[in-house]
Amino acid sequence: MASIFSLVTGKRGPSGYGSASTAEEVTEGIDASNLTVIVTGGASGIGAETARVFALRRAHVIIAARNVEPANDTKKIIIKSNPTARVDIMKLDLSSLKSVRAFADNFLATGLPLNILINNAGVMFCPFQLSVDGFEMQFATNHLGHFYLTNLLLENIKRTAKETGIEGRIVNLSSIAHLHTYEGGILFDQIDNKARYNDRMAYGQSKLANILHARELSRRLKEEGANVTVNSVHPGVIMTNLMRHSFPMMKVIQVFTYLLWKNVQQGAATTCYVSLHPSIKGVTGKYFDDCNEVKPSILASDEKLAKRLWDFSDKLVKSAE
Repeated sequence: MASIFSLVTGKRGPSGYGSASTAEEVTEGIDASNLTVIVTGGASGIGAETARVFALRRAHVIIAARNVEPANDTKKIIIKSNPTARVDIMKLDLSSLKSVRAFADNFLATGLPLNILINNAGVMFCPFQLSVDGFEMQFATNHLGHFYLTNLLLENIKRTAKETGIEGRIVNLSSIAHLHTYEGGILFDQIDNKARYNDRMAYGQSKLANILHARELSRRLKEEGANVTVNSVHPGVIMTNLMRHSFPMMKVIQVFTYLLWKNVQQGAATTCYVSLHPSIKGVTGKYFDDCNEVKPSILASDEKLAKRLWDFSDKLVKSAE
């Protein structure tokens, strides 16, 4: 009840920010001119707003997008309002591990450093289908693609942090939907079983995987002493293109729950806060909502489950390679 009250009223938490805070507000006064950031799914929705605000704070922004045309439209909009913005577009289809590899190779070939990786892109509530690699689409896109991408870029992030002395940050966009998943959390043995498929629970499974991924990667990086943090966030409930597979239903729900919904500017706030704010320095393996640290589900806090998912994901990637 307390969290719902804070969401509706915009009451600020310990961070000084709350559900009504915007991405511009939480990054006000921050100079990111020495940072390079990749935003997956930065062509629309909260990804586009995240890219815009990072560009506003003078970061070099790489928008990684499946559809290059709308990404270029977003770039034009950003530059129109901010002519000095540094924004580049690179193609990335997270449902294809071949595309993920190609993106990583192309980015690494530029010789650019990488300070911040924002794993923002995703699909939601889509009908059952398999990716080109044969994996259930929501799990493939929301988790496995980002898992592989992060691993391919990790050495660059660690090296950049070491050479510059600036903490590297990786942020996974999860969701409160991680609470609504299959029994046991992850259907390891039936991940691609159409008979077991439920579009809502499959989405929740992929969002749980985002938190578990961040948790296990955080543990590994701490063990090796890398100056890189990994956290996950719930952006809030926002009407964006992510909901295209359930738009009519979500519009009906929105009518009765309108007080709980955020606009895009508010929806990008927690991502930008965790990615850029100095108060998050050294904070890793945590889950944030409304720009404040909160506890995720029991399953999302399960270290053994996180380790098992890591090994499972690694095996899937290697089988597809």
